[in-house]
Amino acid sequence: MDADETINGVPVSEEQIAQWAAEAEAGYDVDALKKRGRGRPGRGTEPSQVIALRLTSEELAAIDDRAAYEGKTRSEVIREALATFAA
Repeated sequence: MDADETINGVPVSEEQIAQWAAEAEAGYDVDALKKRGRGRPGRGTEPSQVIALRLTSEELAAIDDRAAYEGKTRSEVIREALATFAA
């Protein structure tokens, strides 16, 4: 292997490659790998729905300002606003 080969900026050694090969040859627990899931963690027992929403630049700026002030994501602020409205 080329001495300049890296993964995420970390050099990869021949020893590391041998360790990965031995792990692969020993086999993986497929059920454990499947349980990890893919993508973002779920928010409930059922899959979340993605919706499209059109906002003006002023509305979006207001949401982003609120999110930054509260240390939250844009999505968290919108979900909280909807929950308050629906209550």
